[in-house]
Amino acid sequence: MNIQINNSSDDPIYLQIKNQIKAQIISGELKVGEQLPSIRFLAKELRVSMITAKRAFDELELDGFINSVQGKGNFVAVQNKELIREEYLKQIESKLQDIVELSAIAGVSNDELVEMFSSYMEGKYE
Repeated sequence: MNIQINNSSDDPIYLQIKNQIKAQIISGELKVGEQLPSIRFLAKELRVSMITAKRAFDELELDGFINSVQGKGNFVAVQNKELIREEYLKQIESKLQDIVELSAIAGVSNDELVEMFSSYMEGKYE
């Protein structure tokens, strides 16, 4: 598991950890049933407090991405396909918002955006 902490990020450290683990689960890099490092080990490796690592794991468990087994550790949970789809939809919406903002700055019309998107999709799936 590869996690990079960016101290200049606006996101708190626990959220950076959570988001990177979630992304690795969604991408399949972390497999269902795979054991995650202990909170203590993760905190030591990332040079963060155990409270920070625990908060990331607690939120991942609340979101259904991991299961905590008392005395055994944390494991990647079986993923709900709708939950994963929802995560991808959030990412798509965020990127679309960026596109809309950039097109407004560049003076690109809605029709031009639709045409660009259609052309891109046709080329991508041919």
